[in-house]
Amino acid sequence: MPHTDQSVRQPRPLVPVMLALLGALVTWGLAWGAPQAPQVGQPAPPFAIADTAGKTWNLADLKGKTVILEWTNDGCPYVRKHYGGGNMQALQREATAAGKVWLTVISSAPGNQGHVTAAAADQLTAERKAAPSAVLLDPTGTMGRAYGAKTTPHLFITDPAGTLVYMGAIDDRPSSDPADLPGARNYVRAALADLDAGRPLADAVTRPYGCSVKY
Repeated sequence: MPHTDQSVRQPRPLVPVMLALLGALVTWGLAWGAPQAPQVGQPAPPFAIADTAGKTWNLADLKGKTVILEWTNDGCPYVRKHYGGGNMQALQREATAAGKVWLTVISSAPGNQGHVTAAAADQLTAERKAAPSAVLLDPTGTMGRAYGAKTTPHLFITDPAGTLVYMGAIDDRPSSDPADLPGARNYVRAALADLDAGRPLADAVTRPYGCSVKY
């Protein structure tokens, strides 16, 4: 009988090993290239973004001010709920009257729902009687991705030291129906009240709802 060496092992197929290695490299690369997710209690991601008038807004220049960031898309029914019912405008006016800075951010990419020119954005502000401090145009999505903005609307608040203190939904009624506005718990209004009173925020992180940001 021919001699067989039982100690000699068959070589392992290389394809599964190579695929596993490739998958690990892709995962590592995506993680390396992805922006760090913002964290409540940590410095808010910096930004330098132009508004509809061409003025650049820099978070570092807003130290000493409470800043509210609102991601929007005029074609989104969830956004229309809050503007159509006057909810968003009321919040904007309350905040700015109290000396806070309210920045509405449009991160829709060209060709996607919600992307508008500066002139169109100003027209929307006038038509809706909105009252932000400024509307920032972020067509590359740089600012939106830095903040991890997922939906429209998606709200973020930074305190006067530049620390992120709130991120999430505008309220606790995740629907596009304006009939749900009365009786809703407005997380943003409550967060600002807690911040002004020097209290820990009762709800510092909530689940945002709305249309996906159209990067």
